[in-house]
Amino acid sequence: MRICFVSRRYFPAISGMSVYAVNLLRELVRAGHDVTMISQYRGDTFGTRVYGGGPPPAVPGVSVIGLEQIGEQTNGDFERDIDTMIATIKAAHERKPFDLLHAQYGYPTGWATLLAARDLGIPAVVSIQGGDGHWVGSCCDTHRLAMQRVLDGADALLIGGESFVEEVSDRLGTARERFTIVPGAVDTERFRPADEAKVGVAPLPVRLLYHGRVDRRKGALDFLDALDVLRTRGVAFRATVSGIGPDLDACKARAADLAFDAHTVGFTGYAAYEAVPDIYREHDIFVSPTYGEGFSNTILEAMASGLANMSCFAVGVNDCLRNGENGLLVEPGDIAGQADGLQRLIEDAAFRRRIAVAGLTECRRDYSWETVGRMIMTVYARVLRAPARGRVDARLPMTDCRFRAEPHLL
Repeated sequence: MRICFVSRRYFPAISGMSVYAVNLLRELVRAGHDVTMISQYRGDTFGTRVYGGGPPPAVPGVSVIGLEQIGEQTNGDFERDIDTMIATIKAAHERKPFDLLHAQYGYPTGWATLLAARDLGIPAVVSIQGGDGHWVGSCCDTHRLAMQRVLDGADALLIGGESFVEEVSDRLGTARERFTIVPGAVDTERFRPADEAKVGVAPLPVRLLYHGRVDRRKGALDFLDALDVLRTRGVAFRATVSGIGPDLDACKARAADLAFDAHTVGFTGYAAYEAVPDIYREHDIFVSPTYGEGFSNTILEAMASGLANMSCFAVGVNDCLRNGENGLLVEPGDIAGQADGLQRLIEDAAFRRRIAVAGLTECRRDYSWETVGRMIMTVYARVLRAPARGRVDARLPMTDCRFRAEPHLL
């Protein structure tokens, strides 16, 4: 099968989309498919500082095409970049026809991919992920209508879990049966415990890790405030904030305001994907005080690395963590509750070990990329056999949108 995969972000940008893409591409190549990836990227100084930027690197066995987000990074003109994506897909198809297009993110990449697919007469699969599922369509009439057309018009919609289906369906009015649930996945060979016999066992002081996009919507600032509560209670710990993102500077300022020294709360900055497994193995508890996910790659990576997980009762998290079984869940934004949860994980060694072992076992059983890759390829086969869906109206009203001023938050 010849597949064109269209991504909103890829390395050197650090995001869940990059991790998802690299592992899916690897599985597709391993299965013998002919794969082209077209990936957008930020080339400006600001975009590079927030997410990591620059053209996507070579991927073994994959033809890689990078498209700088010229419109987006100058004035939030997503539509200019959509026209470029459509033209690039069509030009690559003309050189060697694709059987199927697969986009990450509903808008702008899913919209561009759907329009290109209809013009070419081939199927389009769209993966709905955290940001577009939570925010796109709640921002303006333009993006709401585009998302509704993507959700109605794609030949298959992939989404991480039931709670995310519920949110997207309720907000955009899409029938729930339109979605195919394909959970997140993790490279269980790359992400492994430092010592299988000591999963959940921690030295003193216990080491806490926040890793991923440093963003207040992910609870990064809440994490620091919860650490301040722990300190006032006399609970010993060491903590790391790993990664970059739109609120990295705000988090550093909060840590300074709270008078945390670098030994107690450290910041790694940009963490290359190759270095991330060792970062997990150097810690004992993973903390993700998020307000919502699609399906959290970082939680799965932490589970696979043998860390105990503390997160929140939030969309996307509820689909992979169960409170008191394979993780500890608290309410988003509840700083005292988060401090209580961290204190329990630090002081109750038996509980910490039990949920860490349960998470590792479940992750290896249910969330390997070999398993999830097969699920996605089954969807590909299904849409190739199905009748083509109708054409899509490409006309959109142009309305004001808060993301045009801050497109990096989309």
